Amino acid sequence: MRILLTGQNGQVGFELAKSLRGWRANSPLKLVAVGSAECDLAKPAALRELIQRVQPHVILNPAAYTAVDRAESEPDLAKAINAHAPEIMASELQKTGGLLIHFSTDYVFDGQKPAPYTELDTTKPQSVYGLTKLQGEQAIAESGVDHVILRTSWVFGVHGSNFLKTMLRLATEREDLKVVNDQFGAPTSARFLASTVMRILERLGSLAKNDQKAVDRKALSGLYHCSCAGRTSWFDYAQFGIELARQQGKALKLAPERLRPIPSSDYPTPAVRPANSVLDNTKLEEAFGLQRPDWQSEVDQVVQALESQP
Repeated sequence: MRILLTGQNGQVGFELAKSLRGWRANSPLKLVAVGSAECDLAKPAALRELIQRVQPHVILNPAAYTAVDRAESEPDLAKAINAHAPEIMASELQKTGGLLIHFSTDYVFDGQKPAPYTELDTTKPQSVYGLTKLQGEQAIAESGVDHVILRTSWVFGVHGSNFLKTMLRLATEREDLKVVNDQFGAPTSARFLASTVMRILERLGSLAKNDQKAVDRKALSGLYHCSCAGRTSWFDYAQFGIELARQQGKALKLAPERLRPIPSSDYPTPAVRPANSVLDNTKLEEAFGLQRPDWQSEVDQVVQALESQP
């Protein structure tokens, strides 16, 4: 089994590479993991050459253009990476009967629905980032390739850059900190996303140890929402993570009462963020028998891991 993993240096790619290398010891698995240095996803010819050279049975694609605000001024680059690159992956895999597991985003929605979004809800991206990610989803679905698209939200982890790590750093540098409190979502750990992909691969037979585990890929191909359980605001998320770090003895300049909530109107950004990013995961849970962790327990584990680093 040959697996091509993109974005190996990103949050999710890092965790996927770690999980897959653990599998490799017990499975006939060849993993080819690449980052932007090995393959620039904005260059179609280079991407096609890589796929044709590796001849993967599975492509895992967590790589993306994720600079949400910068995408407003770089729409062509965002589209090349978020829409055209997945289209090429789907096209190449469709020729060989391969499987594409691709990550997408809550930003495909406008955030106006008060309840959690399902896979059947109408998409209405409010940013270039959200639009290009939606275009990538559509290209994959239209290609006919066997695929699983995982829409997720508010990703964090020990590796890479993310909101949680930024808040912990700012709490050591600043005496005052203001965070938006009227945008809601579910923080989702890169570790949980990697474990979900491993579960999907098992169910689809790609890493199965016997034929009984294999299932019809066509029946399970499609779009799924995938996030940790629960709901919070950016402010409450920041407060929770900072207090965990404080309890673990981290030296902070920021006093608890100096972390203050503000409306998003007080913090304008080039790209519009959805007010509600909570995703309904029922379809994923039923299809793959998943039990999701709550976001708080995953944040706790990441904060502990960060504080244990030298």
